[in-house]
Amino acid sequence: MPLDTPELHPFSNTDAPPPEGLRAVEEKVARLNAELRHHGATDVIRRADAEIETLTLVSSFGAESVALLHLASMVSRDIPVLFIDTEMLFAETLVYQQELSERLGLRNVTTLRSAEIAAQDPDGTLHQYDTDACCALRKTRPLQSALEGYDGWITGRKRFQSGSRAALEFFEAEIPEDGAAPRIKVNPLAYWANSDVADYITENRLPRHPLVAKGYPSIGCAPCTSPVAPGEDPRAGRWRDQNKEECGIHFVNGKVVRTGDKS
Repeated sequence: MPLDTPELHPFSNTDAPPPEGLRAVEEKVARLNAELRHHGATDVIRRADAEIETLTLVSSFGAESVALLHLASMVSRDIPVLFIDTEMLFAETLVYQQELSERLGLRNVTTLRSAEIAAQDPDGTLHQYDTDACCALRKTRPLQSALEGYDGWITGRKRFQSGSRAALEFFEAEIPEDGAAPRIKVNPLAYWANSDVADYITENRLPRHPLVAKGYPSIGCAPCTSPVAPGEDPRAGRWRDQNKEECGIHFVNGKVVRTGDKS
């Protein structure tokens, strides 16, 4: 079935024309997913590095980040890595980021920080009454600005992490909210289970984030991350008791994915 049929094209029921270059991105995504359907994470990263002209890896250096970073380092230690310092991260995360970069020999790590914080959240309380605005200020906008120079980016997202990620594929066509050109999002660990990540880290003797042992299986900013009780969803400690499960850096057809979204 052609990619511009009403059933498949994300803009078929709107008056707005599809972004320039979207068809080519969708075609490449479909081809790569078909060709690598039965392949592993390393093959996905290797093919992405070979076929996407400008590629970067975005990492939070959180609870499970070491697995993806290790896989990427075995393909190429020169793959650019973007790390977003929201200036609200746990101190343990900042130390872990430096130590892990050295341990894996990552040669191209860039730390991103927002230049708007002093003007828009001078007292650091924005997260207390508008978490979406805080995430946009400290995380989403700095990252989207940095990604404008890339044709694709590698993420650590996995199907098991939340309902909105249950149908995740290795490759996705991404339409940025800011109107930038379509990109390819690469999810090498899409089909990994929680146990696969833990086994990989153990088998390769990789250092865990120090907060994992304290009950944090998913780690974001300190004010919005809490420990998770046994039996809870691994991301239950992120924005606890709020209708929110994504910080806003991940989009589907230009829209932030949220709990209960049907689009």
